[in-house]
Amino acid sequence: MKGIILAGGNGTRLQPLTFVGSKQLAPVYDKPMIYYPLSMLMLAGVRDILIITRPTELALFQTLFGDGRHLGLCIDYAEQDEPRGIADAFRVGADHIRGEQCALMLGDNLFHGANLPSLLRRTALKMSGCVLFGHEVADPQRFGVAEVDARGRLVSIEEKPSCPRSNLAIPGMYFFDTQVTDITKNLVPSARGELEITDVLRSYLDQGTAELVWLGRGVTWLDTGTHETLLEASTFVREVQRRQGTRLACIEEIAMYMGYITPDDCHTLGAEMSGSPYGQYVMDRARSFSRGMPPTALSEDL
Repeated sequence: MKGIILAGGNGTRLQPLTFVGSKQLAPVYDKPMIYYPLSMLMLAGVRDILIITRPTELALFQTLFGDGRHLGLCIDYAEQDEPRGIADAFRVGADHIRGEQCALMLGDNLFHGANLPSLLRRTALKMSGCVLFGHEVADPQRFGVAEVDARGRLVSIEEKPSCPRSNLAIPGMYFFDTQVTDITKNLVPSARGELEITDVLRSYLDQGTAELVWLGRGVTWLDTGTHETLLEASTFVREVQRRQGTRLACIEEIAMYMGYITPDDCHTLGAEMSGSPYGQYVMDRARSFSRGMPPTALSEDL
């Protein structure tokens, strides 16, 4: 399965912060925002990843991640010269996908919760058609909304409805089969001039191949696209890390846990940041792993 992180857009809701750079590079407590969706792909077993961003920020992401080899990944980059909707990611990333299954993550979404990594891996292994995730929210009119029948089967999808048929929002995390690039080729822009991800999802729904996977109450989902939600996400990460003594979305630790790199490799990456608490944590986790104490919490909680 290939992975795409959509890190484009103008970040207008975060201005003036985004006048000087991509919102996906803004800090969510102790690390750039994009670490969080990247960590989800890594935990799902996805190692070949395309980051789509604006031309003005492409070099910054390359400086941050390079080709991903140090994390046991293959990271490539593509430009989106102007925002054209979420579904445009499949047009920009068509060569990257090359007829394989694909996981799409929005670069400003943060997920955390018990059993979430194992849920993603199971879903990726058995999926066909497309998989979208559902999460109960208090303000569904702000999101794409899924409606299900009495058996929990998906029956409709609406984009930011004024009168939502349910409180089941669709977060920015999707799995697709090999049809997705062909479906996207035939899309036409919506009234707001964008290629809508909900139109892609409806195509699968019409075929009877769209599956909804519920994210339980133990899962936290945060969209960090406004000043308030960015602060909320930073506070959430700080409190979880302070209480548990672990670090969310620590990509070096995840790479080691998943077997993408060795503990020695992980320790080296931490040593390069040894002047920060984050780097010291990475080195400590590498030493613990080498002593036969794997980060068991990682498999379910990071």
